[in-house]
Amino acid sequence: MPAPKAIIFDVNETLLSLAPLKVSVGEALGGREDLLPLWFSTMLHYSLVETLSGSYHSFGEIGTAALVMVAETQGIEMTLEDAREVILPPLRSLPAHADVLAGLTALREDGRFQMVTLTNSNDAGVTSQLTKAGLIELFDKVYTIESLKKYKPHPDTYGKVLEDLNLKPEEVLMVAAHAWDLAGAKNVGLQTAFVARPGKTLYPNIARPDYVVEDLLELVKLLQNETIKD
Repeated sequence: MPAPKAIIFDVNETLLSLAPLKVSVGEALGGREDLLPLWFSTMLHYSLVETLSGSYHSFGEIGTAALVMVAETQGIEMTLEDAREVILPPLRSLPAHADVLAGLTALREDGRFQMVTLTNSNDAGVTSQLTKAGLIELFDKVYTIESLKKYKPHPDTYGKVLEDLNLKPEEVLMVAAHAWDLAGAKNVGLQTAFVARPGKTLYPNIARPDYVVEDLLELVKLLQNETIKD
């Protein structure tokens, strides 16, 4: 497996911790912080519904609708405006995981990789997130699905980045804490790396990712070892 020429990073949960969002959503749902995964999976579910049906709302709009739906299952009345206030302020200010700044800095200083992000969020949202987290200057480009209006893991989302970078799939590594994201990346031929954030697991029905790591610092070591082998 050749050393990648570019690395694509997912953002939410992969680079940024959802801990503040967990608190906010939990408070809105009567102290049920354990419902954050249900809200997130509902948001993903309906992003795919919109992609497959040819419709489009922003990820933030889908997220607010998903929270209203989860609240209803708990017998909690919540408007879309209420949901926006629960989600958007903490989402815009998520902190980086403890390993991220050091890991990204090491990859940047290595000098061999183009470093970009690809997220289901919109352009303004992810730029704000990465700026507030102190990470924006570590990336060459920030990609979102906003102009394409199709959500990951649709093949076109990864294809758009490959086309812009003018690279072959096997020359690019996708890094994510989501097995569904890596399933989409692997399907178009990208190298893949799974970051095992707490509560995240692999999907047994797809090929195992090329790298499985606990954090970005471990990924840095593995990529450096691959270079030594080459």
